[in-house]
Amino acid sequence: MDFVSIFIEPWQYAFMQRGLTVGLTTAIVCGVISCWLILIGWSLLGDAISHAVLPGVVLSYIFGVPFTIGALVFAAIAVSLIGGMRSGKLVKEDAAIGIVFTTLFALGTVLISVTPSQTDLNHILFGNLLGITSGDLWQVLVLGAITLVVILLKRRDLTLFAFDPVHARSIGLSPRSLSALLLGALAVTVVISFQAVGVILVVAMLITPGATARLLTDSIWKMMWLSPLIACLCVATGIILSYVFDTSSGGMIGVVLGVVFAIVYLFSPQGVISNVMQRRKAMAKL
Repeated sequence: MDFVSIFIEPWQYAFMQRGLTVGLTTAIVCGVISCWLILIGWSLLGDAISHAVLPGVVLSYIFGVPFTIGALVFAAIAVSLIGGMRSGKLVKEDAAIGIVFTTLFALGTVLISVTPSQTDLNHILFGNLLGITSGDLWQVLVLGAITLVVILLKRRDLTLFAFDPVHARSIGLSPRSLSALLLGALAVTVVISFQAVGVILVVAMLITPGATARLLTDSIWKMMWLSPLIACLCVATGIILSYVFDTSSGGMIGVVLGVVFAIVYLFSPQGVISNVMQRRKAMAKL
């Protein structure tokens, strides 16, 4: 297979076209919401919700309903439990997140172990992007479009909430409502993402694009287009590499995201090498 064929041949197949469409939709939504997760410091929360949906997905399989329904239900349960424990102030936020997500994820693994199945349920954990059906495709497109429209319409309020919740309250905005809105959007985004990369690798899609964009710019508005762009490029590259090397598509996307972050972390204007060079120049002037 020559170099040009690598970028042309895969897209001749319908399953690759569906996989790319779902992957890019996931990348755009995750890339946008990733910016606020990074700024607010909700990385662990995204990880928690992504793991907490597992029992809902398995129960959906058992009862023969779309995975999206079970995932949405358990994402809502996880958000409610974490929010309730945080507001009660008896347990610290990080402890509440850890308790909820480990308990629900453990329940999901138990359900997988006792569920008689002719189907390999590992795709729930690690994704099956190239096995996306037309029904899955439309579910992701509809949920993705709704989530993206809502968070973009509220982008200014969410940004103010991320930087200065006290000022947001002083001008009549409700930090609690904005927090609930962002948590709801995060829950739906997790449901969208697990179709592409599975519940374990969702956090890569939710966190890495925003963290990478943050190293390249200090502007939230630049982050909001740079982060989804990075995510889309990584998804497309990961799908092509998974096709060429016959590997897990979700896993390859996660690897590509990590490699891109490492390159930016080392070589960006704010990266490690740039900081070392600046310190050396400063020392040389002394």
